Amino acid sequence: MINACRDFLDVAEIHSRRWQKALQHEREQRHHLEETIEQLAKQHNSLERAWRENPTTYPGHPCPVFALVGEERPQEGDASDENEDAEFFDAMEDSAYITVTASEHTQHKRSGSNLSMTSGGTPSDWTHNGHDSSSTNHMQLRRTRRSHIPDKPNYSLNLWSIMKNCIGKDLSKIPMPVNFNEPLSMLQRLTEDLEYSELLDRAARCSSSVEQMCLVAAFSVSSYSTTVHRTAKPFNPLLGETYELDRLDEYGYRSIAEQVSHHPPAAAHHVASQRGWTLWQHITIDSKFRGKYISVMPLGNIHLQFHSSGNHYVWSKVTSTVHNIIVGKLWIDQSGDIEIVNNTTKDTCRLKFSPYSYFSREVPRKVTGVVEDRDSSARYILSGTWDDKMDSAKIVDRSQGCGGSEGKQKTVYQTRQPKLLWKKYPLPDNAENMHFFSSLALTLNEPEDGVAPTDSRLRPDQRLMEAGLWDEANTHKQRLEECQRVDRKKREAEANLALDEGEEEETKNTNRYQPMWFEKRTDDSTGQSTYMYRGGYWEAKDRQDWSQCPEIF
Repeated sequence: MINACRDFLDVAEIHSRRWQKALQHEREQRHHLEETIEQLAKQHNSLERAWRENPTTYPGHPCPVFALVGEERPQEGDASDENEDAEFFDAMEDSAYITVTASEHTQHKRSGSNLSMTSGGTPSDWTHNGHDSSSTNHMQLRRTRRSHIPDKPNYSLNLWSIMKNCIGKDLSKIPMPVNFNEPLSMLQRLTEDLEYSELLDRAARCSSSVEQMCLVAAFSVSSYSTTVHRTAKPFNPLLGETYELDRLDEYGYRSIAEQVSHHPPAAAHHVASQRGWTLWQHITIDSKFRGKYISVMPLGNIHLQFHSSGNHYVWSKVTSTVHNIIVGKLWIDQSGDIEIVNNTTKDTCRLKFSPYSYFSREVPRKVTGVVEDRDSSARYILSGTWDDKMDSAKIVDRSQGCGGSEGKQKTVYQTRQPKLLWKKYPLPDNAENMHFFSSLALTLNEPEDGVAPTDSRLRPDQRLMEAGLWDEANTHKQRLEECQRVDRKKREAEANLALDEGEEEETKNTNRYQPMWFEKRTDDSTGQSTYMYRGGYWEAKDRQDWSQCPEIF
């Protein structure tokens, strides 16, 4: 009876927590719907008043409605209210970055206008950090995906015995046991950047290019939020390995990635969304072991284009550093600068990822930045941390302040109240025993029917590691790497033989490995050679015709 009571109590506690989470979710959804209805009512009321005051300006055409909701119209009396409730921020001595300090805020008042604006003075549709009301019903139609994987086993390993001869070497050329890995490939980690794709959905609806830039900047920062506890190394994909992520039903996009080079390791990635945007990237990873830490430097550009406006954004990634390799607890830091350029409008955003310092009084993992228009005029200040959230504050005035530490004159910006752009999702329960995977990461290696035979989900060593069978995984990993080395030597021998027989260098290049779904082109915006999606993958999946795919597993 005692044992039965204990079992009943355990089950009751589990179900109680589950129902509490469900109840909290329903409360948040109800609160969101109430706010949405209230905002719509206010917008409807303001439009009716504007039409009654000047009906000739609004002859029933939908364009004036977008003008009211999508952009700011100065009204009489605004200046005094803005000065009353605005905040002041000092620019850093390097004018590209802004130092943002926390302070108490009051609601921004709007006199002479009844538009449904947020306290930051921007349209509520842009600053809202959730889904629209239709997404609640759409959630019910989504496929149920897994929410857990087997717990990570506790394997001990002498790290120094493996790493002592690797100082200064490229880690992609050093065979490593799966003990240092997490059960995801680099292609899946690249796809994991899409966890906050709703930021791009919101950006696609923006009528202002600088507001759109703020959301694109928040998206670029959000891709690092999952790395704060993820110190394990992802699997190096085999040459020709692919990974697809089809989320058309849930989030309106589908993604395909392919390993296009092994030395140096390089991956090409293409994402097409039905919600108004396309993203593609070609990333080469350069990693070095420095003794106390490992530096991972992604090389290459990320491209993002919005369908309606044609705005084309380009940026790159910062350096990731894993500390305490030999002694102490592993921890990861992101540092460097990101410059996001809108090649269409010439707007720019400069983000600074501040490196962690034991002696610094700054907030750890701090990110600051400024959005400038084509005239190099600062429009928005961005601030936050790469592991938690990002805010934006609209600049309403600027002035020259006192001199800095080196005698340089500072620029003082007067801004409105910062508004939340992005907030990190909480990790799932028991995440510490599941490699600290996010909710999306837990689904990336979930078996799925109909994928290409080169898909990362079908990689045996990765699949065995996820199941906790690390010894078997190491055996398969060694087999796959040896087969890859043999194939590479065979291709090199064929290419050299063709060259010895008098064929041109161009013929030698054609004998080298050619990716299946991507091809090398010159990017029009940057002038650089990059791998871009040639098409055909999703059509092949519909036909289930994988006859052209190589056998790599």
